[in-house]
Amino acid sequence: MVWRNSVLSRTVQFKQVRLFVAVGLVVLGLAGCAAVSHRAGSASTASPQPLTSLVVATPDSDHDLLAQLLAGELALSSSDLKAASQFYANAMMISSDPEVAGKAVALAIAIHDPEAARHAIDRWRKLGVSPAQLAQARAQLAVEQGQTEEASRQLALLIGSGDKDAWRMFGRVLIGSRDPALAGRLLESLGTPERLPADPKAWLAMSELGEQLNRHVYAQQVADGALKRFGTAETYAWAAQLKLNNGDRSGGLNLLRQAQVKDPNNIGLRLTYASLLGQSGQYVQATHLLEKGPQNAQTYALRAALAANAKDNKTLQQVYTQLSQASDEVRNTSNYLLGQLAEVLGRKEDALKWYDQVSDEDDHAFDADLRSAILLQDLGRSVEAHQQLAEMQTDYLDQPAQLRRAYEVDADLYLREKRYGEAIDSFSHALQVAPDDPDLLYGRGLAYAEIGKIDPAVADFHRLLQVKPGDVDASNALGFTLADAGRDLSEAEQLIATARAAKPNDPSIADSWGWLQYRLGHLDQAAEVLRNAWQTGKDADVGVHLGEVLWKQGHREQAQQVFDEVRRVDPHNVALQQTLKRLGP
Repeated sequence: MVWRNSVLSRTVQFKQVRLFVAVGLVVLGLAGCAAVSHRAGSASTASPQPLTSLVVATPDSDHDLLAQLLAGELALSSSDLKAASQFYANAMMISSDPEVAGKAVALAIAIHDPEAARHAIDRWRKLGVSPAQLAQARAQLAVEQGQTEEASRQLALLIGSGDKDAWRMFGRVLIGSRDPALAGRLLESLGTPERLPADPKAWLAMSELGEQLNRHVYAQQVADGALKRFGTAETYAWAAQLKLNNGDRSGGLNLLRQAQVKDPNNIGLRLTYASLLGQSGQYVQATHLLEKGPQNAQTYALRAALAANAKDNKTLQQVYTQLSQASDEVRNTSNYLLGQLAEVLGRKEDALKWYDQVSDEDDHAFDADLRSAILLQDLGRSVEAHQQLAEMQTDYLDQPAQLRRAYEVDADLYLREKRYGEAIDSFSHALQVAPDDPDLLYGRGLAYAEIGKIDPAVADFHRLLQVKPGDVDASNALGFTLADAGRDLSEAEQLIATARAAKPNDPSIADSWGWLQYRLGHLDQAAEVLRNAWQTGKDADVGVHLGEVLWKQGHREQAQQVFDEVRRVDPHNVALQQTLKRLGP
């Protein structure tokens, strides 16, 4: 191990230099005395100084406590537990510090070396470890080796030691066991209500440990005992959790209600109880519960979520008003939520202001910037939107997931603006970060198709279907692109038929099928399919297709009526303008 030798050699060199300096000072002092003597007139030749041939002895690395401890910590930092255990075993033999021996014990047990553990425990005992710590270590070793009787004896000594942390130490021994069945048996035999202290936290800890070790009957018994003996809000809450774990939702809710009554200002209880009420669809009851009592960022967030699920805009407005006037501490940690609420309430400018106040350390900082970019475009400030996204693409260069998303949103905004070339560039950048991402391939394929670059569009859709076989949207998009270009119509028919079977009521797929029938010359069938799709959703592009089919059928008055309606739905529809120019009505 080169690193170990270099570290130890540097330590030894340091000690040698330190001793050399000290000895040097002594030599200088003696030399000074000799000089005075010589100046006093000694005529005899000075005899050699006795220190000139002195060899300074320094401890080797194996007996250097500092070197062993340093090497042990370096091994730990490299997750080399075996090496760390050896270094600490060496260190404890030259140290009188019980903590060093305690660490040697823990490492020996961690690497499953019982002989080294026993040796370390014996050394720890001689250095003065407490009875509780000694019993804990011996119990850990016994549990590790599957020695039930010895483990039980040592755990009994531990909990009988009177140490204030005895039950916590007891739990640590069992939760760290590689044999959950043995740990469960020891828990049931020793962690009995008769032995547990008059501390509700200890009862709850043992009950939770029993639940983790799949001793559900024991866990319930101890929880019931704690509820009966102490009756605190925490005991009600834990008993409720066990009910919920066992599928007894009504029983769990009832206990939580009682817990909340006992401690109405306990925010954690109110949040838990309200969450469960909300999951049961009891939005009004949950909201009323949260409205009362102290408020923090979590209560406001849950109130907003409950109101959103209930589509209760009045309550959303109330939460928004209250939160915007809350204390600085609560408001400053809720800027992202305030931005979301402002968006829902149609206050886009306010939402921008709130998002701008989200700190860089906030978990929602990235999402706030994304939402700001989208809002900027909605407000007609597209240049600022793309500038913000460009800054994000620089800021998140070393975070692929965020970088991909920033490029994707940039591309989506360009698609909205019908700036298809820029959209293609942004999708391409995103695909460099996340190659073969289905959503990115789909978006770029659509952009290629919009500007008539059919070959790369088809290539993207084909690649998407290789990555995600059977994808309905990709099948429909590829089928429509081929049909619109009037090529490979048999493949287009197969693709759209597959998509139609998967989503028979989807208007966009019906539009593709109707347009394919038009390209195949089946005008009556095309008109019927497109008319149904148009009446279902009044999508402008569907209307344009229907109008063209009606025109080709000779129903020009009907076609004109459809075109007029499309114009009312989407006055600036590009497909309508191109179709009217081509047909010349």
